Amino acid sequence: MPTPRFLTLDDVAEILNVSWSQAYALVRRKELIAIQIGGRGQWRVENEELERFIARKYAEARAGTVPAESPVEEQTEPDDAPAGPGGRRRS
Repeated sequence: MPTPRFLTLDDVAEILNVSWSQAYALVRRKELIAIQIGGRGQWRVENEELERFIARKYAEARAGTVPAESPVEEQTEPDDAPAGPGGRRRS
C-alpha cells in the first residue's frame, strides 16, 4: 500500500511526539503549513511539508537560532477548532 500524501494532525502529533494541541498550534502559527479539507474543515499536512518543517527545525538548531528553552506551549483549543477523529471535539 502506498504512503498517503496527506497526514491528519493526529498523525503529525504522533510523528513529532507532541500532543494534538501542540501540532494544531504549529499550524495556527503557520510554522507548519496545512490545508483544511471537507465540510468540517479538518486539517491535513502534506508529507513533504512535514519533512521540510523538520529539516528547517534541524537547520535552526544547527545555526543556534533556537532558544535553549523554547517548548511549544500546551494550548487549549478555541471554539473554532476542528473536530477530532470521529467528528468529536477534543477536550
